[in-house]
Amino acid sequence: MDFIRHYLLAVQFFTRIPVTGRLAAWVGYSPAMLRASAAHFPGVGWLVALVACAVAAASGTLLHGRPGNALVTAVLCTIATVLLTGGFHEDGLADVTDGLGGSANRDRALEIMKDSRIGAYGAIALVLALLAKVALLALLDAYSGTALLAALVGGHVWSRFCPLLLVRWLPHVGDAATSKSKPLAEQISHAALAIAFLWCFMPLALVLYAQGATFLIAGMVASGLALLWMRRLFVRRLQGFTGDCLGATQQVCEIAFYLGAAAALR
Repeated sequence: MDFIRHYLLAVQFFTRIPVTGRLAAWVGYSPAMLRASAAHFPGVGWLVALVACAVAAASGTLLHGRPGNALVTAVLCTIATVLLTGGFHEDGLADVTDGLGGSANRDRALEIMKDSRIGAYGAIALVLALLAKVALLALLDAYSGTALLAALVGGHVWSRFCPLLLVRWLPHVGDAATSKSKPLAEQISHAALAIAFLWCFMPLALVLYAQGATFLIAGMVASGLALLWMRRLFVRRLQGFTGDCLGATQQVCEIAFYLGAAAALR
């Protein structure tokens, strides 16, 4: 039962899916439970991928054969995932870009990242990230609907495993008194990482079955390289990570997965 509670808490924290009323009371909350829910982050990716794939399938069916079908489908998929997650990770990307772009000083960068207002650097990052997603998803869909669905499944699940490695590797440097992500960042055990990887196993196996090893490996390697680049950036600029850094890493690794998968198409 704890497994279900921890999963539902992750859904409540990382999406706009309502976990309220008697269900929320049954799930409960504590910092320790929130910390345990981090292991189910890729499991949240299952839900996001399912919604994205459903929208893609519906759009592909309704607009089949019409000019611009792939582009419209890519836009609708992206809108659906943003609505489902409340732009939670996109917000992290914008905050990190504002902070790192706004000041070379570590303390000032962290201060900027806590500001809820979006600046020029954050706005530019959001526009470019959304454009990259839409363009890559449209490219995948133009190749085949199966390639698009496989990329959505792999990208949304695997990109939610990658930030957990940052938690394992780096110290949390956010404001412990105000950071909602602090319980998530305090400790990620090997057992929790194992659970998170198990969440990834079936979706990645489906991607392997649908599109082959080259497609899957290229996407995962691209995400891995993006993760290492983000880690190096955070070590050099912040000497650690914040909750916003985790959201930014998820976004970058998701886009990298699509890029790697698209590059593997023949």
